Amino acid sequence: MSFSYEYTVQFRDTDAAGVVYFANIISICHVAYEASLIHAGIDLSAFVNNAEFAVPIIHVSADFLRPLFCGDRVIVQLHPQSIDSCKFEIKYQLRSSLDRLTIHATALTKHIVIDPQTRKRQQFPEILTNWLDTPDFHILDDRNILPEHCGAEIGTDKRSISIDDAAHP
Repeated sequence: MSFSYEYTVQFRDTDAAGVVYFANIISICHVAYEASLIHAGIDLSAFVNNAEFAVPIIHVSADFLRPLFCGDRVIVQLHPQSIDSCKFEIKYQLRSSLDRLTIHATALTKHIVIDPQTRKRQQFPEILTNWLDTPDFHILDDRNILPEHCGAEIGTDKRSISIDDAAHP
C-alpha cells in the first residue's frame, strides 16, 4: 500500500524562525496516517477507543532536507508495511506539491499492536490487515484532518475526503 495526502503548512506548524517546528513534521505525517485510515473505511473514534487492541507508536525518526514555510503545500507520501505479525512501520516522504521531485523531509514511525488491558503484544486485528492491503491512493485536499476530526466522510467517487465540521464543535 502507498497513500498520498496533500497538506498545506499552517501557521501553527511553524516556529519563531518561520519554518516548520521539528516535532510538527511528525504531526503532519500523522495527519496523513489518519487520512489513510479514514480512506480505508476505519472509524477513527472506534479505532482509538476500543477494548480489543491499541496501536502505540514505539519509534519515530525524521530527517530534514529543506525548510517548509507557512503556506507551503506538500504531498505526504506514506508507505506502511508489516514488520512481523504485531508490528508495522510507516515510511513518509514530504514532497513539494509544485514539482513533486523536491523532498523536504522524510520520517519513519514504528507501531506495535497490543492488548490494552495486559499491554502485551498481539497479532494484527483484521481491520489493520485490511488497511495494509488497501490499494494505492492519492488524495488532494486543502483541508486538514486533525485528531479532533474523527467523523470524516469519504466522497462517493473515492477520490476525496471531506470533513463534517458541524459534527465536531
